[in-house]
Amino acid sequence: MPAPVTDVADDPVLESALRKAWWRLIPLLAVCYLVAYMDRANISFAADTMSRDLHFTPKVYGLGAGLFFVSYAACEIPSNRLLLRFGARRWLARIMLTWGVVAMAMMFTRSTRSFYGLRLLLGVAEAGYFPGAIYFLSQWFPRRLRARALSLFYIGFPLSSAIMGALAGALLGLDGKLGLRGWQWIFLVEALPAVLLSGVMLWGLPDNPSAAKWLSAEEREALVAEVKQDDGGASEHHAGSLGVVLRSVRVWTVAVFYFCGLGTLYALTFSLPTVLGQSLGWDAGRVGYLIGGLGVLGAVAMLGNAWLSDRSGKRGPYIIACAWLMAIGAVITGTHLAGWQGVAGVLLMMLSYYAMQGPLLGVLTTLLPGEASAVAIAFVNMCGIAGGFVGPYWMGWMREASGGYAVGIGALVVPCCVAAACMWAATRKSASVTVARESLG
Repeated sequence: MPAPVTDVADDPVLESALRKAWWRLIPLLAVCYLVAYMDRANISFAADTMSRDLHFTPKVYGLGAGLFFVSYAACEIPSNRLLLRFGARRWLARIMLTWGVVAMAMMFTRSTRSFYGLRLLLGVAEAGYFPGAIYFLSQWFPRRLRARALSLFYIGFPLSSAIMGALAGALLGLDGKLGLRGWQWIFLVEALPAVLLSGVMLWGLPDNPSAAKWLSAEEREALVAEVKQDDGGASEHHAGSLGVVLRSVRVWTVAVFYFCGLGTLYALTFSLPTVLGQSLGWDAGRVGYLIGGLGVLGAVAMLGNAWLSDRSGKRGPYIIACAWLMAIGAVITGTHLAGWQGVAGVLLMMLSYYAMQGPLLGVLTTLLPGEASAVAIAFVNMCGIAGGFVGPYWMGWMREASGGYAVGIGALVVPCCVAAACMWAATRKSASVTVARESLG
């Protein structure tokens, strides 16, 4: 992880505080998000064997995969409000512990009812981690560093695919060990890190800069003053001002973008191992390694596009280009699913989605100033997560109706085009979201 460029060489106390915050907070929160994404998406690797064992139809699996997002979306805003009440340390640690326990309990799924119920509980347990962590980091880093800090926090997103892919074959290979099926081993092993990391977070994460014992008194004062000055004039937007969020046309436009983007992503994610396996005729182990490699490339694409966006000072063009590439990938896969041509289309869609995340976070963190940002981030993510319910259900329904994945994936060209139009609308006044040089550093 590269060291931050603080651009405060004239204030060595502040520079020291920012460097300590960078190394103490971002790696921990990034690893936790990596684990969170694994625990919500690992049923994609368990899908085939789990569905055979429990006699789930594709429609049942798609609905169960999507139900997570219903409860997750419903609890996003309440969770961020509770974080403000109880403090980041206790609340984020609570989220990790409960989602780890529920994710582990997925191994006890025995029926459609228990499958649906556990996926709903997992959504409740995990809700609020992403928007809570984003808001928490915004209290530590001034705007000129925030885009870089958030991009590195979010890198756990593509890397989770790499780790899931690398582990899938080995864990499925444990089928029968200790009386557990391979898919049960996936839920058990991949949930343990969340439980362990909850203790690390409870012990090592301060609620805010003022509570950081690893900062000197001078460093705490300098950091608090810097962030407060950076967000000066924004205090009128209090943390619970949902009305301010709902009155913002730009917030709604970006929310629709997130609904289309995450809906497309999760439609692919929960079907990806099966689609690749059928297209290439590969077993779960080889498919897992392919997805792992895709995750690594996705991390590189994310950082590279974020660097280009920061260098140009623009956000919109880099996001819109990725949305159009996703649309092209959907057309390719929808018309040529079998063989490497269809696989290339799917990989283009996934890499393009990864690549847009850096500049997209730059847009997300500037929707509203001050503490209203916490509610705005939660609201936009809530709308995106609602798309996460629609996407998997759509794929399961279309697979049952058409007998395959081609039609379902090909139709994803529609939300990709809508997403591109929304981002153009959200950034049309200046043709892009321009971030002032002093905000980027």
